[in-house]
Amino acid sequence: MIATVVMIDVLPECVDAFIEITKYNHENSRREPENVRFDLLRDNKDPNKFILYEVYANEAAAAAHKETAHYNKWRETVAPMMASPRVGIPTTPLAFD
Repeated sequence: MIATVVMIDVLPECVDAFIEITKYNHENSRREPENVRFDLLRDNKDPNKFILYEVYANEAAAAAHKETAHYNKWRETVAPMMASPRVGIPTTPLAFD
């Protein structure tokens, strides 16, 4: 599995629109056959900061996500909403019983 943590800082005037388009991306990403998880988290101290937590079965599935129409629509729509460039951190989920 591969998980990507994406740190996002949104312009204050764009927060509502960002949440709406990200909901669209979330709903469609969850329909991808190898998507395990797709969460949008909001910082409790700064309401303009968000984290996307995306888990895919493998690297190929994560790469395929970036080719989907919904991801590309999201990426193009949110580009002007960013207060700073978003930062994606690829990680490997570890399971502990």
